[in-house]
Amino acid sequence: MTTKSSDEDPAGRILRRLSDAAEHVSGICFKTGPPSRVGVELEWTTHRAALPAAHLRPSELRQALGPHAPAVLGNRDPAPLPGGGTVTLEPGGQVEISSAPAGSPAALHAAMAADQAYLADLLARSGISLGDSGLDPHRPPVRILDTPRYAAMQHAFDRAGNPSGHTMMCSTAGLQVCLDAGTESRAAARWDAVHAVGPPLLALFATSRAHAGRDTGWASGRMRAWHGIDRRRSGPVPAGGDPPERWARYVLDAPLLCVRRGDGRWDAPEGVTFADWIGGALPEPPTVDDLEYHISTLFPPVRPRGYLEVRYLDAQPGGEWIAPVAVLCALLADDALTDSARDLAAPAAGRWWDAARDGLADPVVAACAADIADLACRHLDRTGLPRPVRDLVAGVVGRRLDHAGAAAA
Repeated sequence: MTTKSSDEDPAGRILRRLSDAAEHVSGICFKTGPPSRVGVELEWTTHRAALPAAHLRPSELRQALGPHAPAVLGNRDPAPLPGGGTVTLEPGGQVEISSAPAGSPAALHAAMAADQAYLADLLARSGISLGDSGLDPHRPPVRILDTPRYAAMQHAFDRAGNPSGHTMMCSTAGLQVCLDAGTESRAAARWDAVHAVGPPLLALFATSRAHAGRDTGWASGRMRAWHGIDRRRSGPVPAGGDPPERWARYVLDAPLLCVRRGDGRWDAPEGVTFADWIGGALPEPPTVDDLEYHISTLFPPVRPRGYLEVRYLDAQPGGEWIAPVAVLCALLADDALTDSARDLAAPAAGRWWDAARDGLADPVVAACAADIADLACRHLDRTGLPRPVRDLVAGVVGRRLDHAGAAAA
């Protein structure tokens, strides 16, 4: 952890009051302005194509990714992918592409589709394939990356006797959509709408029923794992009131997952929250940099990071990732659509557990999913996506709804 304080180093400023921390959280996490950009993070489990149940070694991924291998694999100067995306790696060997912010869904799709195809081909040359669901269907969780952060995370989950934490770290793969928060007058409405449509979209695009060779019994076993860790870290930000205030309280009340130290041992004391740290629970006080790092260890379904990071979607097979992205972008295309989406989803608002467990078998969630899917598909032209891509999106959505209807019958 950093303890120096200097006017020339804002990140090193020591935090001694809860109000100062809350003010900083609100300032960096809710940046308002006209919504114009969209980004995405695509994550996949990785497998030996000939033996998908075998665990990969870091050296295999380092060799396969070549100049695009991330720093965690020892590459000091990672090269971006041709479409501008950057590659990162998760503890269990999941590979992720993070896009640059795009000015439209069409530009985002063009860049990321190219990067996805490039990455898949690059890995295939080394006999490695990308998974197509939100949870590893073949293997139990095994951490293959050894970093102070990941070691501290595993220690915290093991200490709590929480196997969900290990599954979350090593076996899950998500689709994250990054959206501008919106203007100051509309930011709260967009925040509420993105949360309200969460359970229906989680259920509509759930892909992670199987894990380690068995049926989990959950439509989204991935979200079951995330729900299974400390709700103060992974539960939704409480509804009601002012979003920046709610988020600041969430951040301060969350327990520390790791505390950075020079000796490489980042284990956090059990039960100590960031508010406790400011109150003197640790020998040295926290800094602004420590606060921002703490925020990176919090995983609610929607996380504000200067933009809205939607985290409740499972990874999708092949190029179908554009379907949930397009649906979200259509629902947020203007104020009237945003408000309509929020109202249509209202009966299912807060039903995160039901949506993850039962998916579209939950009648309330299913009815809301059908309503907001219809609204989005009628306005896909607002995304600017080419007609063939819009047809793909509508086809994916229709197939998911039809499959749910057939199962219910």
